[in-house]
Amino acid sequence: MQLSELQNLLTSQGLTMRGGFHPAAGDGLPLPAGGRMPATLILVGDVGGRLWPVFSESAEARDGAPDPLDRWTRRIVDDIARRLVAMPLYPFGGPPYWPFQRWAQRAESVFPSPLGILIHPEHGLWHAYRAALVFAERIDLPPRAAAASPCESCAAKPCLNACPVGAFSGAGFDVDACTGHITQAAGRPCMDGGCLARNACPVAAHLRYRVPQVRFHMAAFRKARSSSLNP
Repeated sequence: MQLSELQNLLTSQGLTMRGGFHPAAGDGLPLPAGGRMPATLILVGDVGGRLWPVFSESAEARDGAPDPLDRWTRRIVDDIARRLVAMPLYPFGGPPYWPFQRWAQRAESVFPSPLGILIHPEHGLWHAYRAALVFAERIDLPPRAAAASPCESCAAKPCLNACPVGAFSGAGFDVDACTGHITQAAGRPCMDGGCLARNACPVAAHLRYRVPQVRFHMAAFRKARSSSLNP
């Protein structure tokens, strides 16, 4: 399998390769029948909302059924996996829940941010991991670019001061404070324009998701939190 073939298939759907690595014991991958360690894992995701124009016109985005983005991702990536003889894995639909954040830090230069989201030196906070493709064959991968976390040189850290209810701090993310805020009228700016703390990050501000995508993700987060509080 050629990486250019995979990238062409992904690009046609608004997706992109997000790095890869050659797995070893301890990386948390499932072993196929026979127990042989897969030779290559390549992450698939979104950068700067490129997937939104394709997803938003899909049947899944319009049918009113739950989890439209996850269902769309599975349909697209499952098809690509069949074509390229790969095993698809997803960060949703568990258990099992695969360690995507750990895999991401193996695959490319991303770093934990003060918000808990992985930050990329070029994409900032405006990227996501949607799937992984696992190959039995060893595929030559480009070297991982050396980079430092942009948070290290950010003295002001505006992300930690922008939340109206102080949900982000050195102690972590106060999810209950966030949920309480966005379910009230005072939380409309977050619901309509996206998380104010995330928006405050100056890195790659030009890649911020556009309003329809922001509202989609915020509504999904609020719905998930409401479900967990009211099972």
